[in-house]
Amino acid sequence: MGGGGQHCQGSRLYTWTEVQQHCQRSDQWLVIDRKVYDISEWVKRHPGGHRVIGHYAGEDATDAFVAFHPELDFVRKFLKPLLIGELDPSEPCQDHQKNAAVTKDFRALREVLEREGLFRTSPLFFCLYLGHLLVLEMLALLVLWHWGTGWIPTLLCAVILTTSQAQAGWLQHDFGHLSVFRKSFWNHLLHKFVIGHLKGASASWWNHLHFQHHAKPNIFGKDPDVNTQHAFVIGSIQPIEYGIKKLKYLPYNHQHQYFFLSEHLFMFDIQHNRSATCPLQDLAWWFSFYARFFYSYIPFYGVFGSLALISFIRFLESHWFVWVTQMNHIPMEIDHEKHQDWLTMQLSATCNIEQSFFNDWFSGHLNFQIEHHLFPTMPRHNYWKAAPMVRALCEKHGVRYQVKSLWQGFTDIVGSLKKSGDLWLDAYLHK
Repeated sequence: MGGGGQHCQGSRLYTWTEVQQHCQRSDQWLVIDRKVYDISEWVKRHPGGHRVIGHYAGEDATDAFVAFHPELDFVRKFLKPLLIGELDPSEPCQDHQKNAAVTKDFRALREVLEREGLFRTSPLFFCLYLGHLLVLEMLALLVLWHWGTGWIPTLLCAVILTTSQAQAGWLQHDFGHLSVFRKSFWNHLLHKFVIGHLKGASASWWNHLHFQHHAKPNIFGKDPDVNTQHAFVIGSIQPIEYGIKKLKYLPYNHQHQYFFLSEHLFMFDIQHNRSATCPLQDLAWWFSFYARFFYSYIPFYGVFGSLALISFIRFLESHWFVWVTQMNHIPMEIDHEKHQDWLTMQLSATCNIEQSFFNDWFSGHLNFQIEHHLFPTMPRHNYWKAAPMVRALCEKHGVRYQVKSLWQGFTDIVGSLKKSGDLWLDAYLHK
């Protein structure tokens, strides 16, 4: 187990060099609060999937562990059998080049936010939010009952249902991050209801992919959101790598133009991944959504008309989803693993959008992407309270805290894609 370790009062001591050697798929160690754990077998049973925990193999995972688990005492019970020792007292708390001062201040900030109750949920907020989704669902049917199935009522119905679907996407996101209830069980149950019955998607698929994104945002090979399947080249590193290798799956110098036509392909990819990884329980929720939808709309449009309606809704929703989720990430730094501390890593990959009632509602409070990435279990209605303290911490340590207008966020997506495309073309032609 990592030769060179020593014994001290019955606990074996390790150096960072030893820990970092165990970062292979079948041999994984990680450190939490200076304790060393062998998770090589546990990763197969990890509820969040083996990849998200495996991304921290060979390094300190303390901040990620705290960020993702609201019931820490309960989760620590699973860690006890995996404990193999601890870091030697002579070893620093942080591995690689992570900033110890930033990490210390960030953890102190989290303690302040916890004491001030910013991790406590307002039940009224989420009850009203769920209620407005149900009202939208009923309103869509009322439009057809009252005005019939002409082009204008159908278009209005589609817009209302698209709004409901997009907002349900933000709500399932809350439950998926365990940020609503104190007990994870209720979060998981409501997550399956909202993403499955209200949206027709898979909770398991979402968990396994989305938490990887949060664990290592904008890091190639670890964040699935930057795996573009050769459809795009993003950031400043990948375009040059593709260009030097003479890879040209698509005309990337025009990717900022064909991006406008491609958002719905992302939703197709979601459907493909769900069918490949979806357990039977998620399939049952998925079936309940489509059974309810077709039961409601076949009397108005028939089978083929209802299929056309849901396809159109998915097309509209995909644009809403992609623009909102990518405005905080695509224009930011996208690179290979750098082993940065939690605060620096999240801030390099995320930015905020200005607060307003519309921006909060339209984006599901993902305009506070920085606070959400730092504290994913924090209820979203408290992000605005945490933001000034996070910003002050960033200013203290010279970490860039970026806030844009909604329009600037959208235009930066296109601008960053164009810049990346130009980098690819230059490398492709001249290197």
